[in-house]
Amino acid sequence: MQSANSIETGSAAGSSSLDIVLLRTFLQVVDAGGFALAGDQLALTPSAVSGHIRRLEEGVGAKLLARTTRRLDLTQAGETLYMYARNIVDLEREARAKLHGDAVHGRLRVGASEDFAGTWLPQVLQTFRRWHPDATIELKVGITADLLRQQARGKLDVVFGKQCTRIGDGTSDEGALLWAEPLVWAYSQAAGLELDAPVPLAVFPDPCVYRESALAALAAQARPWRIAFESGSMAGCVAAALAGFAVTPLARSQLRDGLRELDAADGLPELPDVQFYAFVRKVAPAVTALVKAVCELGTKNRFAGAASR
Repeated sequence: MQSANSIETGSAAGSSSLDIVLLRTFLQVVDAGGFALAGDQLALTPSAVSGHIRRLEEGVGAKLLARTTRRLDLTQAGETLYMYARNIVDLEREARAKLHGDAVHGRLRVGASEDFAGTWLPQVLQTFRRWHPDATIELKVGITADLLRQQARGKLDVVFGKQCTRIGDGTSDEGALLWAEPLVWAYSQAAGLELDAPVPLAVFPDPCVYRESALAALAAQARPWRIAFESGSMAGCVAAALAGFAVTPLARSQLRDGLRELDAADGLPELPDVQFYAFVRKVAPAVTALVKAVCELGTKNRFAGAASR
C-alpha cells in the first residue's frame, strides 16, 4: 500500500516515490547550506541527513547536490526538485493546518525593519494568508530600536529587525536569531569608484546599524568618506547605488541586478555580518507560524543568492 507521506513520481526512475520526510531534509540542507547545520535543525546526525539525501537521489534517479570540501551547490535536477519540493511541503503543512483546525484568527501586530518589509515580508505574508485566511495583520515599518521600544509598550506582538553587533540602543530585549549573513558594499555595476576620493555613501539617518557599521569600518581603515545621500528608505539608498551616485551597505542577499559588491580591490574594508532577529512579545500560534515562515524564506533566499554569485 502507498504510504500517506509519499507522492508517486510516475517516472521510470522511481518505481519508488517522493517521500515527504526526505523532501523536508533536502530543503533543510539547501536552506542551511550544509549537512551539519541541517542535522542540527532537524535533530538528525549528519550521517542520517546524508542517508536521506542518498535515498532521495536514488528515488528520483538523479544527482541533486554537487558537494565539494568548501561549498554545496544544486545541480540542474536539484534546482528543479527544490521548487517542487517547496510547494509540496508547503501544501502538506497547509493541509494539516486545515484538517486539524490550526488556522488562527484575530489581529497580529507586526513591526519590521525596511529590509524585511521590502524584501522578504511580501512573500511571507502571501504564504501566511493562505495558511491563515482569517488572521489580520497590522504592519508597522521602522528602525529596529524604535520598533522594540513600541513593543516594550505593548503596541507590537512581534518585531523583525537586524543588528550587526549587540549595541546599546536603550532596549534589553533578546531576540531569536533567524539567520546571519555578510554586510557588503553595494554599488552600480556600470560605474567605477575613485580609489583616492572620499567614499560617497548612501545611508539611513541615525540610528542605523548599517550606517554605524559602515562608518566604523571606514574609520578603522582611515579611509575618507562623505555622506552623499541620506534617506529613510531602503529603496532610496538602493536607487542611489544603482545610479552610481553613492555606495550603500546592504545584506548580501539583497544585492540585485545592476549592483555589484565592492571589496578590498576597491579600497573598501570588510564589513561585519548582519544578524536578523525575531523579537516576540508573547508566544502565540500566529506569531510562531509567521516567524517560521520568515526564517524559512530568509534562509532560502540567502542560499540562493550565494549560489548565484
